[in-house]
Amino acid sequence: MNSTTPFNPYEQSFTLLGADGTPFNVTIPDLDSLLYYYTQSSINFGAQLGASIVLLIVLLLLTKRDKRTSAIFIINALALVFNIIRTVMFCLYFTGPWVETYAYFGQDYARVHTRDYAESVNSSVFTFLVLVCIDTSLCLQTRVVCITLRSIYRIGILTASILVALVGIGFHFTLAVENCILIVDAKAEDSLNWIVSASQIANTISISFFCTVFTVKLGFALRQRKKLGLVQFGPMQVLFIMGCQTLVIPVLFSVLQFCVSSPQIGSNTLTSAAIFLPLSSLWASASLDSHFADSKAQHFSGKTISSYATKSSGPMEERKTANVPRHDNGHMMYRDLEAQGLAGTGDFVGKEQT
Repeated sequence: MNSTTPFNPYEQSFTLLGADGTPFNVTIPDLDSLLYYYTQSSINFGAQLGASIVLLIVLLLLTKRDKRTSAIFIINALALVFNIIRTVMFCLYFTGPWVETYAYFGQDYARVHTRDYAESVNSSVFTFLVLVCIDTSLCLQTRVVCITLRSIYRIGILTASILVALVGIGFHFTLAVENCILIVDAKAEDSLNWIVSASQIANTISISFFCTVFTVKLGFALRQRKKLGLVQFGPMQVLFIMGCQTLVIPVLFSVLQFCVSSPQIGSNTLTSAAIFLPLSSLWASASLDSHFADSKAQHFSGKTISSYATKSSGPMEERKTANVPRHDNGHMMYRDLEAQGLAGTGDFVGKEQT
C-alpha cells in the first residue's frame, strides 16, 4: 500500500530566484492569500474614495455661500479632501510596484521608484491629518452642545475633550513618524504592532468619548423639549440622530478590526467619521431653514390675528392674542447652531424682522 500523503494540487509550491541567484520557494496558498488581501483592500479603499468624493461635492453644492467661511465647514471640508488624498495614496500602493509578486516574496524593492516611496509616506501623513480634522470638528461640536451648561461643567468637559483628543493624536503622530521611517528604509518591523494597537484603541476611545458627550447632552435636551410639548423635528433632533451614527458606526468599524480578519476594515473608521460629520451639518442646516420658515409663518399669523382682534373685539381680545408663542426657544437653538457655523451672525434678527 502507498502510505504517502495524497497529492494536493492546491498546495503546490514553485521556486523563484533572487537577484543574487539564491532560490526561494513560494506556495500557491501564500500567493492566493496575497492576491485576496490586495484585491479586497483595493475595493475597500476605492469605495471609501468614491463616498468621500460624493460627499465633498454635495457639501460644496448645498452649503450656502455665507456659511463657507465658518470654522466647522472648513474643517469638515478639509477632512474630506485629506481623506480623498489618503485613499488615493492607498489605492496607488495596492496597485503599484510595492505589491508585485517577486518584490513581496523576495523582499527586493529595487524597482520601487522615489514617487512610490513618496506616495506611501503621504498615505501615513494624510491619515494623521484626517484624524486631526475629525478630532477638531468633534471638539467644536462638543463646545457647542455644552454652551448652555454651567461654567464648571463646561470647562471640565472641554478640558477632558482636549486631553482625550491629544492622547489619540499623540499616539497616531508617533505611529505616522515610525511608519514613514520604515517606508523610507523599505522594512517591515513587528515592533510597531504595539503602537498600531495603541493608536487604534486611543482613536476608538476618543471618538466614543466625544460622541457620548454629544449624544447624552442632546438626548437630555430632547427630553426637556418633549416635556415642553416641542415635538417638531428640528436641527437639534437632527444633530442627535447624526451624533448617534457618528458614535456607533466608526466605533463599530474600529472594534471589528480586532474581531474580524477582513483586510483594512479599521480604515473605515476615519472615513465614516469624516463623512457623517459634514452630513449632519447639512441636514441640520436644511432643518434649520425649515424651522425658521415655520416660525416666520407663525409670526405673520400672530400679527394678523392681533391686528384683526384689535379692530373688531377691543382691548380684551387683544390681550388674549398677545400670548401667541414667539421664538425664544428658536433663538436659543439658533445661538447654539450659530457657534458651529450652521447659521450666520444676524440671520435670526433679519428673519424675525421680516
